[in-house]
Amino acid sequence: MRRFLIVTADDFGLHEAVNEAVEQSSRQGVLSAASLMVSAPAAADAVRRAHALPALRVGLHLTLADGLPQLPQPEIARLTDASGRFDDRMALAGWRFFASPEVRGQLAREIRAQFAAFAATGLKLDHVNAHKHFHLHPTVLGLIMKIGRDFGLEAVRVPAEPLWFAARHGGSAALLGNALLAPWVTLMKRRLAAAGFTHNDSVFGIAASGAMSEGRFLEILARLPGGCTEIYLHPASRSGSAIAPSMAQYAHEQELAALLSPRVRQALAGVGVDRGGFRDAASLTRRAA
Repeated sequence: MRRFLIVTADDFGLHEAVNEAVEQSSRQGVLSAASLMVSAPAAADAVRRAHALPALRVGLHLTLADGLPQLPQPEIARLTDASGRFDDRMALAGWRFFASPEVRGQLAREIRAQFAAFAATGLKLDHVNAHKHFHLHPTVLGLIMKIGRDFGLEAVRVPAEPLWFAARHGGSAALLGNALLAPWVTLMKRRLAAAGFTHNDSVFGIAASGAMSEGRFLEILARLPGGCTEIYLHPASRSGSAIAPSMAQYAHEQELAALLSPRVRQALAGVGVDRGGFRDAASLTRRAA
């Protein structure tokens, strides 16, 4: 099976230190894509940099938890807390997405607003994923597919991490999470395929979120599976809670170093894999067919 690799930076726009890392690793490293948080504090700076990086494929990092919405708080009061941030209790929010037509209506409007904000940047939409993989939720995924078509959406990340990586770098907790998510991942792949959307076959970054070191990157490349693989990271020019309170344990600078590593670049050359963004992968697949 032909192999294709996408190397993505998430949280583009969250902080200028993240944007600096994306620009540096796109110009000097192995980064090929980034996922933009359109409502984040440094989103405008991220867009400015992205327009100067023609090789960087940029997608939408849909934010429905641990972040700020695009719409004013009164318009989506059932999705946000008193401070105007999304409710971080994802299990409760997910249940409300299922149970409440009013909440689903506000959710649909917010998702559309984030797509529209991305379209207003003038950047070509490469893919969509969701902060904390909230697009695994069937209601969220359904709205992404329905609304995304209006904005030219072609590809969605599937958070399907190989068991060996979850076991090695996340232990029993990661293995349990992997097992619990497996039915939802299978359903997600089926729905995307049936609707004609491109998706990756596997992903690396869940069990080692915030800790994707050079060594782990090299380990993945040595065991790179067939099909389309995405490796996602959270690089920044500084680390931890300086980027966000929820990322106190993240080694952002270490992840940036992995993207800039000569050893990683050399290993990639040895693997001989095609690289780019989701649209590039889709284009290769169409040509092969």
